[in-house]
Amino acid sequence: MFDDFLLRTLQPSSHDLGGFKVHRTLPNKERTMVGPFIFFDQMGPAQLQPGSGIDVRPHPHINLATVTYLFDGAIGHRDSLGSDLVIEPGAVNLMTAGHGIVHSERSPGETRPQGPVLSGIQTWLALPEAQEEIDPSFEHVPAEALPEIEGQGATARIIMGELWGQRAPTTTYAGTIYADIALEPGGSIPIDAAAEERAVYCALGEASLEGMTLEPQRLYILKPGIATTLRSEAGGRVMLCGGDAFTTPRHVWWNFVSSRRERIEEAKRAWRAREFPTVPGDDAERIEIPEIPKTVSYP
Repeated sequence: MFDDFLLRTLQPSSHDLGGFKVHRTLPNKERTMVGPFIFFDQMGPAQLQPGSGIDVRPHPHINLATVTYLFDGAIGHRDSLGSDLVIEPGAVNLMTAGHGIVHSERSPGETRPQGPVLSGIQTWLALPEAQEEIDPSFEHVPAEALPEIEGQGATARIIMGELWGQRAPTTTYAGTIYADIALEPGGSIPIDAAAEERAVYCALGEASLEGMTLEPQRLYILKPGIATTLRSEAGGRVMLCGGDAFTTPRHVWWNFVSSRRERIEEAKRAWRAREFPTVPGDDAERIEIPEIPKTVSYP
């Protein structure tokens, strides 16, 4: 029965980063991409210890766009363009790396005394080959600028692309859909078949698709061209993502994504040689390239 609409289920790799867990479903040995999405991480939910916080030191990216979206908490973003902004729940931070960018992510100082809350999703989007080396940029879209769709006991915020007849103002480089669906107990919402590739992910609470329970922290890839309905008996939070299929493969190594392996090797050399730009106001430390990264692509 479930084979009628389900193509594949991706299990997460989970990592304890000291105070909170990260669940990663892309890239995966069974599937590297869903539309332009090539990296899918859930952070938390977690309540960090008083006086602590997350401190992701400056690190580089190439040939991708990162999308940060929070359910709860706050993250301070700084980058080598001079961007300095705190993202809060419901807003979008879109950072386009292009030919190269460096950024850091840290808990704001005012949240540390009581212990920061952290809960959200971070994704990476591969860029089309013609745009891989564009100039880097940063875009913040506040929550109130994103369209919301009301369903039968459901509210869907469109993060990127066009869904349910509404379009988000967030920049896209390839055909992209991305939405945050909040389901009340007994709520439901249709998942249409417009996108070439689609996946759903139950981040919080409980949800089902056509009678199939969605296990938390798993990415369910849907068959193309089949409309389905998402439901919840007890209430839940589900992410919908996808878009146009890429016709050429992408390689991932650490924080680098590219259609060319040699471009990743060049980025590794440049970071070791300190040729990337620095982050104004946060240039005293950085993350060095690991010998064996947690994030790699699979041939």
